[in-house]
Amino acid sequence: MRALSFATACLAWALLALMPAAPLQAQPAATAAGLEPLVIVSAGSRHTFQVEVMRTPDQRARGLMHRNYLPPDRGMLFDFARTEPVAMWMENTFIPLDMLFIRADGTIARIAERTEPLSRRTIPSGEPVLSVLEINGGIAEKLGIKPGDKVEHALFKR
Repeated sequence: MRALSFATACLAWALLALMPAAPLQAQPAATAAGLEPLVIVSAGSRHTFQVEVMRTPDQRARGLMHRNYLPPDRGMLFDFARTEPVAMWMENTFIPLDMLFIRADGTIARIAERTEPLSRRTIPSGEPVLSVLEINGGIAEKLGIKPGDKVEHALFKR
């Protein structure tokens, strides 16, 4: 019995040694993806955000899901790599968001304000776009951001 207990303990210690210090899900996506500067020019004002850029299908599928907080000066920019009609949804997203649908030239085509958390309702771009910027719900209205305003980011300088 004692040999079995010792073997079990050794196996448990070996498994613990192989496990990462924290689960990967606990790591902030911002750390993995990095932050990039983005500016929205609206009525002569410049509004600066730090954004995570989602470039791969897996990154875009995950987006801001399962997060409980987004700092007011942060956002997530979805790079679709080509201009096409897109649709977003809020499944497993706990934070109300403003979704800014952005054309290839960096102009905002449409804004879906204060999207409903945890909803499966699709939110269409309304026209072909290159990207979508998600920021906290209500920020676009608070800053006076509207369709036609310009977004400055390296993505729009291709």
